Amino acid sequence: MEDMLFYDRMQFAFTITFHYLFPQLTMGLSLMIVFFKWKFLRTKLEKYNDAAKFWMKIFALNFAMGVVTGIPMEFQFGTNWAKFSELTGGIIGQTLAMEGMFSFFLESSFLGLFLFGEKKLGHKLHFLTGFLVFLGSWASGFLIIATHSWMQNPVGYEILANGKFVLNNFSALFSNPWLWPSYLHNQAASLVTSSFVVSGIGALYLLNKKHLEFGKLFLKTGVIFGVIASILVAFPTGDLAAKNVVKYQPITFAAMEGIFETEKGGSEIVLIGQPNMLEKKLDNKIAVPNILSFLTYQEWNAEIKGLNEFDEKNYPTNIPGLYYAYHIMVGLGTIFIALMLASIVQLFRKKLYDTKWILWSLLFIIPFPYIANTTGWYTAELGRQPWLVYNLLRTSAGASPTVSSGNTLFTLLGFIGLYLLLGMLFLILVGKIINRGPQTTR
Repeated sequence: MEDMLFYDRMQFAFTITFHYLFPQLTMGLSLMIVFFKWKFLRTKLEKYNDAAKFWMKIFALNFAMGVVTGIPMEFQFGTNWAKFSELTGGIIGQTLAMEGMFSFFLESSFLGLFLFGEKKLGHKLHFLTGFLVFLGSWASGFLIIATHSWMQNPVGYEILANGKFVLNNFSALFSNPWLWPSYLHNQAASLVTSSFVVSGIGALYLLNKKHLEFGKLFLKTGVIFGVIASILVAFPTGDLAAKNVVKYQPITFAAMEGIFETEKGGSEIVLIGQPNMLEKKLDNKIAVPNILSFLTYQEWNAEIKGLNEFDEKNYPTNIPGLYYAYHIMVGLGTIFIALMLASIVQLFRKKLYDTKWILWSLLFIIPFPYIANTTGWYTAELGRQPWLVYNLLRTSAGASPTVSSGNTLFTLLGFIGLYLLLGMLFLILVGKIINRGPQTTR
């Protein structure tokens, strides 16, 4: 049973990790595409329209990959996680169906019109189609995170005699106190990814001395969006999301921060340390006294419960994984803020385009927002364990008893091979678009 559950979790973890490489770019990029098109309508400068169409090509490739890699996850609900679907389908099926029926079709329908309908529609209607693509992508994220938020903090439900969850308050799904901080944090993080991609490609053009006009435009736009998004990820959205964890999942917060024992007189914030699960402590830690108490409760001496206060059977399944995922996310986020602030300073000094160390940094940092987003999701998912629905349904009770570990491992290996090929094809196609550069209409 343990092997079966392990491979079920590994397969879903792999497929959703690979899948989310694509939506995190499309959600942020859709807003930037709308911005470029809006700037074109305001200024009548063709470079903005060309920029919108250039990035929409990359958006379309990401969207296609997101669709292809998202479908298998839907099937896994009915195969590997059949018991979970049977028990909770009356609730999570609502938001997932809305995401497919409304958001996905809105996004996909108007994506085609934006890509191929500019001459027929005219620029104002063309802008509208781009805005509707943006609306569809952000609505899709909202409905997915509404589902995830219910699993983290279940509301508006009752449990029948047969163990099934049913919804008794539909509006509670969308007024869940977990939802809005998580959603805004996620969307700001996706905008960080798109900002670094756009500014990084702009830096590439400037370093290669090609497409210089667009290089400067992409760099400036990416840096402006990036500094705003990087700060928003930390505060207020990240702060609000962390306070939700403190309030609704205190055991998760203790594991995230590596607090094994409740500290009297205020909790320190650990900058570096390694969880030692045998001795239940952090090894080689570097910490700042009382800062965590202040950040959490705005009181220097506030007490934060340690893991010793809770039943060990409810500990997060992988405390070291949770701890490292959270600290990688926070550490990278701090680096993003610092780099974007340095970039915006140079932009105002009119030296950004010639500051080589910033250009190289923006180019080579492109993969790291993807890592930060992935570890952010790992923090949320590892933090909820050992529960599928927090405090109500354990992960071990949601797996399908009829799918063997061998079947799951075999299909996992198949996914790894297939996704490797898809990933290589995607990088080749995107590389060709970037190398060709924006196609001007002048």
